[in-house]
Formats: sequence, C-alpha cells, structure tokens
Amino acid sequence: MTPNNQNYKNIFLVGFMGAGKSTVGMILAEKIGYKYCDADKFIEKQAGNTITKIFAEHGENYFRDLESESMESLSAQEKQVVATGGGVVQRDRNWDAMNSGGTTIYLKAPIEVIWERIKHSKGRPLLLVENPFETARELLNKRTPLYEKADLIVDTSNLSLEEVAEEIIQAINI
Repeated sequence: MTPNNQNYKNIFLVGFMGAGKSTVGMILAEKIGYKYCDADKFIEKQAGNTITKIFAEHGENYFRDLESESMESLSAQEKQVVATGGGVVQRDRNWDAMNSGGTTIYLKAPIEVIWERIKHSKGRPLLLVENPFETARELLNKRTPLYEKADLIVDTSNLSLEEVAEEIIQAINI
C-alpha cells in the first residue's frame, strides 16, 4: 500500500509490542531530520506515572483515554516520528488523529519473532498473566486487521532496524 498523506507532517509507527517501533523510530527520525517521540513516554510524562502503574491503579480503559488524548495532541504537532503503543489501533479516535496528523506505518512481524524480542520484558502490563505467550498470540491475532489499516506495511522479520528505517524512507520517498 502507498502512503496516502504526501506531506508527511508526522510519521506514526504502529505495530505490536516488540515490533521495533521505538528503535526504528529513533533511527528514522535521525535520518530524516524529524523529532522522535515515544507515545508511551509522552503519556507517562503527562500522567506523572508509569504505564504499568496507570494500568494497575486505574485500569486499561483509563489508560486508553489518556492514550487517545495524547494521540490528538501529538497529531497536532509537525515533523516528528511517533512510536505508538501497541494498542493504539483499537480506537477509531486514534486512527482519526493519526490520519489527520500524518502517515501511518505498520511494523509487522510474526508472533515467534515478537516473542523472542519481548519474552524477558517486565514492563508490559498486558503480559503479566499466567500464559504470556498465548496472550500475546491472541492479542496479535486480534489486532492484526487493525494494524493493516496503516498506509504502509513493512515486514521487520528479516531486516535489521537500520534496514527497516531505510525501507520506510525509500517507500515514502522523503
């Protein structure tokens, strides 16, 4: 798919946890001269708390409300690469913000690749369950059709993070 927003006001990286959004985002931003923003860190700064604590103290719906407010704020800015949280695609409100504020790019990888990247991570509240691999698989399967609404899809499975950034640059011709 070809990106539909030719001005590239912002670039929003979407994808499952462990897809490489944060690291690719930093590399991409540096290469094209944009600012880099990690949406989860932005939310933590706004809320004055970690995402893990926000989930524990207020629940997922409260976090998703904060996330939507943050996406609307971030989409109003310009010339930034935004690494979004993995669940941002679940709300139309977030898609509206991202689509009005720039181009969306889905960093895609199969569950086996993702699991190798995230299996030792402790900061993923949705995986603090009895069977985190199965939970991750179910979440990825549920979210994949939503991720695929992005303007561009880049399979990160067999690419280095640097190669992913280069593929994005070539695809959007920025």
